[in-house]
Amino acid sequence: MAIKSLLSINKKKQKGVIVDRNKENSFPADLMTKCPECKKIYLTKELEHNLKVCPNCDYHYKMTAWERVSIFIDEGTFEAFDDNIRTSNPLKFPSYLEKIEIDSQKTGLNEAVLTGKGKVKGEQVVVAIMDSHFRMGSMGSVVGEKITRAIEKATELQVPFIIFTASGGARMQEGVLSLMQMAKTSVALKRHSDQGLLFISVMTHPTTGGVSASFASVGDLNIAEPQALIGFAGRRVIEQTVREKLPDDFQTAEFLLAHGQLDAIFHRKEMRDKLATVVRLHRKGGISHV
Repeated sequence: MAIKSLLSINKKKQKGVIVDRNKENSFPADLMTKCPECKKIYLTKELEHNLKVCPNCDYHYKMTAWERVSIFIDEGTFEAFDDNIRTSNPLKFPSYLEKIEIDSQKTGLNEAVLTGKGKVKGEQVVVAIMDSHFRMGSMGSVVGEKITRAIEKATELQVPFIIFTASGGARMQEGVLSLMQMAKTSVALKRHSDQGLLFISVMTHPTTGGVSASFASVGDLNIAEPQALIGFAGRRVIEQTVREKLPDDFQTAEFLLAHGQLDAIFHRKEMRDKLATVVRLHRKGGISHV
């Protein structure tokens, strides 16, 4: 069911057609996809059937928020929150709102995170799913507000909160208002924790900057997808600061797991089943035998 949903989502986003006037046949521009890791070329539909994971090297392609919903949340159970909140331009940054509008039309989102409630294999959860196709998933005031409201809704409903992060960090166009969201979301998570409720952070590629330094790293369980880039500052900045050459796998999910900064790495094909099991085991009031 999830694969069919993923395919139907992408059919609605055809990028157009490459037309050769000397030939009778035309081919969709996105017919084939080349893996950036192993360089093998696949039919795009083949990758979609494989949950956007390279069949050869297991490279995990970026997903849109709605694609993530289609493979993670039980079909027909997702209810989105706060789609009406819109970004303003408090610092009068040139062309900022125009760029926001372009990304909104491109992704179908009002901001770089989709929040809502739904079920995962029958277990009720509240989720926030960041989308790197929207301003590189950067966190502005609306992103922070939506995530905070989602956490508060999870606390109100007494259910687990799960976030899928994908972000370049705080949004420079909003200055300190963006940085404030780090504290605001963290406070909401502390109140959620005080109620004895579960928070699972799933870090996808990339999770960097202020997002990695706040809510992304404080889960009861910190999970990542394979090969995800996770870190605060960039490699070059760190190397110039410490005056040392960093390991080739520095800031990868595998490096963080080996050094105790992650609890586990879950393959995308296993993510739904494993997180559903975790939620079931941590259900308030115990496990139902129905």
